[in-house]
Amino acid sequence: MAERVEQEEIFSQVLRAGRRTYFFDVRATKADDYYLTITESKKFTHDDGTFHYQKHKIYLYKEDFSDFKEMLTKATDYIINEKGNEVISERHQKDFKKEETNEETSSAQNFTDVSFDDI
Repeated sequence: MAERVEQEEIFSQVLRAGRRTYFFDVRATKADDYYLTITESKKFTHDDGTFHYQKHKIYLYKEDFSDFKEMLTKATDYIINEKGNEVISERHQKDFKKEETNEETSSAQNFTDVSFDDI
């Protein structure tokens, strides 16, 4: 089986987003036409401190650009219209941490100081 050889990037952009990185790379076909690869790379750290990257790649060709852009716009507009711009998972994490802190504080306040002499 012939191995697929990646073409050299002609134009490239990188979007860093937390532990994810998105690469937008323009490459050339054998016929010297251009296409786009979109790669999502996610960093995973192991318990021992070592890490690895998991990558997912989409190949997007010119004949699909218009429909792809239209579908992407519809989907992202739908999400913003339904849920707004706030990242709910970040708010949820802050609320969860606040609840944990409140639970620890209320547990500490409800703790009864018992002397061994009382036992």
